[in-house]
Amino acid sequence: MTVNDALQGQTALVTGATSGIGAAIALSLARQGAGIVLHGRDEARGAAAVKEITSAGGKARFVAADLTDVQDTLRLADEAGDVDILVNNAGLYEFAPTAATGAASFDRHIAVNTRAPFLLVGALAPGMAERGHGSIVLVGSSAARQPAPVGAAYGASKAGAEILVRYWATEFGPSGVRVNAVSPGPVHTEGTVAMLGEHISALDMTNARGRAGLPGEIADIVAFLVSDVSSYVNGAVLFADGGERSNLPG
Repeated sequence: MTVNDALQGQTALVTGATSGIGAAIALSLARQGAGIVLHGRDEARGAAAVKEITSAGGKARFVAADLTDVQDTLRLADEAGDVDILVNNAGLYEFAPTAATGAASFDRHIAVNTRAPFLLVGALAPGMAERGHGSIVLVGSSAARQPAPVGAAYGASKAGAEILVRYWATEFGPSGVRVNAVSPGPVHTEGTVAMLGEHISALDMTNARGRAGLPGEIADIVAFLVSDVSSYVNGAVLFADGGERSNLPG
């Protein structure tokens, strides 16, 4: 399975790894030789994701955890053990106007999108620092910088996570741990299909490329950020949104 051995001997924890962008990231890192700790909530989907990687010759195991729960999130970190790579990919999005977003929904967004990465970094980054190396990547969102009429709670939770990346890069960078983020625009995933249904084609009209992204394209950026090729990149938020559309004619 290994395409190259850039990550041979390293272990990567990828949250939200049983579908969409997370699954593509896990597969990409496994192809480069990393052993993958896959996180998700569904045991059956986790088993299927492990089988996809191991049947192709990669190394993977699954740990189920509910990231809305503090103790379950900390248990995930404990069961993951010493990791060299942490990809905070898991995300929750409930797009609704502010007046229709209750306190419970707001709290869920913060718990999964902001607090869980904070807790996982707090639990795992010190070990990376002690060993003198490590790479942490957050999968953010263009919603953190491009407001819309709905989804304020989601955008706020992602904006909070992206600023944390800069803090962590400053905190852990001197110890050899790099922390970066990729901030995707719309991407064709199972989640976006379920959310938009027959209107899914609207995603392809949101940027200058004239199409939404693919999970594998985001995975390629994550692979770059965790590899030695990006050794001088720290505290960066890389936009992967196909470019802003011009409102000019022509």
